[in-house]
Amino acid sequence: MTDDVRNIVLGVVAAGISAAIGWLARTHLWRRRLRRKQAFFGLPANSECVLVVNREAGRDGSVHRFDVFALLELSALVKGCGAHAQIIWHDIAQQGFGERTEFCVGGPVSNRRMAAHLHSLLPGVTMNTDAEPGPDQGAFQIGSERYRMEPGTTEYVLLARLTSGQDTRPVFLFCGQRAITNQAATRYLARHHEKLARKHGTGSFVLLLKVVNSQAYGPDVVELVADVTRQAQTELPGARASHRAASA
Repeated sequence: MTDDVRNIVLGVVAAGISAAIGWLARTHLWRRRLRRKQAFFGLPANSECVLVVNREAGRDGSVHRFDVFALLELSALVKGCGAHAQIIWHDIAQQGFGERTEFCVGGPVSNRRMAAHLHSLLPGVTMNTDAEPGPDQGAFQIGSERYRMEPGTTEYVLLARLTSGQDTRPVFLFCGQRAITNQAATRYLARHHEKLARKHGTGSFVLLLKVVNSQAYGPDVVELVADVTRQAQTELPGARASHRAASA
């Protein structure tokens, strides 16, 4: 074998080894990211979860189109974890908390399941559910702070990941002042779940998000207002009565 042939063979072998090492490294990183994603969402491969959806006000058996878009965002996340999703109506969801990962979409007026979660898990949060128009219609009260909406201009939504123990599956809440804010929250989760996992791990958190100028930008422009976990989980005087009124 001449020196030229030997050099060519050695070059091909070195290139093959480098390609194999690169492939193994990328595979390892991909699997590690997948495991972290599955842990954050509580969705091991081939596991099952539920997507709890509300019914559009005044229209039995239908879902607001923005909530449909939110379900599509969540379905993609579930599929990316190698898990399976079941969509159920809010008024027939009777499973316990922590058995399967749950994604609950919609405000407490149209989603009884959401009203129950706010009552049980976030006693520091109330939402004005008056049907009559007014400056406080749909406003969030979180601790001592009130967040009013200006439809189409400034709207708020709660994004929460809640667990009842180390070995239980989480429930994710997307509780917005309008349907478009629910989609904005699911899109925010899809885009930032890695950052949220690094910051919060597999623990609970409650974030208040602001959707900016949805009439022009849709659900795409979202700002993080604050981490309100402590305030949301701290019951204030009169909160129970407000939650009972909202659930009625």
